[in-house]
Amino acid sequence: MFENREEAGYRLAEKLIEAGPENPLVLALPRGGVPVAVPVARALGAPLDLAFVRKIGMPGNPELAAGAVVDGNAREVVFNDDVLAMAGLTPADFAPEVDRKLTEIAARRALYLGDRAPQKIAGRTVIVVDDGIATGATVRAVLQALRKRGPIETWLAVPVGPQETIWQMRGMTDRLFFLEAPRDFRAVGAHYSQFDQVEDDEVVRMLRAAWEAEDKR
Repeated sequence: MFENREEAGYRLAEKLIEAGPENPLVLALPRGGVPVAVPVARALGAPLDLAFVRKIGMPGNPELAAGAVVDGNAREVVFNDDVLAMAGLTPADFAPEVDRKLTEIAARRALYLGDRAPQKIAGRTVIVVDDGIATGATVRAVLQALRKRGPIETWLAVPVGPQETIWQMRGMTDRLFFLEAPRDFRAVGAHYSQFDQVEDDEVVRMLRAAWEAEDKR
């Protein structure tokens, strides 16, 4: 059990410092991944940026992930083939939804980053950070997209996820860091004493503070 996202981030940072990443870049998944990633980036002396990804929900059941879409030049869409097969759907059925999610991502990028240019991925050890994973659909999409952008390695750092999903992630990333992987997993929030929703203005505030600290190094 973690006290809050920040405390989980400090605990992850301890593991990552020991691993000694080369030329690290920390990419947080907004919104919940940002307060976890801030102490990680600070501890590593690494720049902090965002990885924008949106879940694609199933028709009539938006909480069930059909897949996820990542923005950028190497746009990546990952679908949960088992879920689609059970519903008798194909990726082509989600084309309008993919376009809508990309529009949402563009709006989020403008809100959080303004005109700040994305950090370069090539030649970096890119560490993807979130507050936890459930199905892994969004994280899987991010990791696949990043591989096309020339990093030294891609690492995944999350406080918690179901045991089965954590094991699946091992094949998706060069290194995997986690704190808890329960077999009886209910929800990410069940592993935090405080798990309030992270608001947009909090994300902006945390990012601005992190960037100011980076400029002073």
